[in-house]
Amino acid sequence: MRDAPLRPLKVLLPGTGPRFQCGGLAVELQLAATARTLTPTEVVTYGQRQGDAPFLDDLLRPEPASMQRQNSLWLVSWGFHVPRLLGRLRGRAVAYHAHSSGYGFQLPPGVPVLAVSRHTMAYWGARAPRNPLFLLPNAVGPAFRNRGGVRDLDVLVQRRKTSAYVLHTLVPALRQQGLRVHVQEGLVDRLEDLFNRSKVYLYDSADHWNRAGVSEGFGLPPLEALACGCVVFTSLNHALADHLTPGVNCFQIGAGTLATDVERIRAVCPETTPPPSASLLRDSHQRHILGQVLQEVNAHWDRLAAGDQPLRSTPHPWPLAIRCKRWLRRWR
Repeated sequence: MRDAPLRPLKVLLPGTGPRFQCGGLAVELQLAATARTLTPTEVVTYGQRQGDAPFLDDLLRPEPASMQRQNSLWLVSWGFHVPRLLGRLRGRAVAYHAHSSGYGFQLPPGVPVLAVSRHTMAYWGARAPRNPLFLLPNAVGPAFRNRGGVRDLDVLVQRRKTSAYVLHTLVPALRQQGLRVHVQEGLVDRLEDLFNRSKVYLYDSADHWNRAGVSEGFGLPPLEALACGCVVFTSLNHALADHLTPGVNCFQIGAGTLATDVERIRAVCPETTPPPSASLLRDSHQRHILGQVLQEVNAHWDRLAAGDQPLRSTPHPWPLAIRCKRWLRRWR
């Protein structure tokens, strides 16, 4: 039996300009580009009007209730904006493309979750076990590949998300050893060029996400660096543990002592042979997975439109309520 036609897809973003530049925006734009090969897809903004994208307020015109679930599939993703967007899209076919976890909101019954990592999927598997859950990993773009050229930088660090330990302790110690360390400020258009110039890439995001109170949803930069032939030293928080294994395709950063880090990095810097690569998801594979996920999400909304009732998850208690229960149990 042939698959049913997919609904047109509307990918919701606050905006696509410089103000919103981040990894989450890049991932959503890449997903929209892949989805266009499967079904009519457009990016819709809701925080900033732009000439190259429709605005959400202009699209949310009154529709008959019987038609709202049959028109488009709306995809929301932007962290703290998700509850408000789900409220505005009530009655329409919607799915949550979940990057980070830990935002604390509850999902309405029946809203599918497209998780970018097993870590995020497990989070929603605990908080919303009756909602449809899917694994949709991010893909490493074709630009990220090992070109085999000369690497004039020993160590590459991106200041954004990097720990104080790396910036103020490890980087000076490596420079004292005579290593060429480049600290990249801000975002860069062609990160693959820097990766192909570097022997070692340092990624230490645990402190950043712990302060933010949410998780490392996927951790794409270490995989992109591996694809370009860098040796990766990384933290292993949250979703980074999905695809990075110490001693196999990476080294743990901050592994006990400063001397341990310095010795390991010095040891691998002279190497010219790339390390064993992680199992990388490329664009073509992601297109296949995305097609399967969209088919199932559309079938789910078809059943709801036909009158089926979504299962309900038990409401997840707030952290304060959990602490009170634990205190009462200890007191008893």
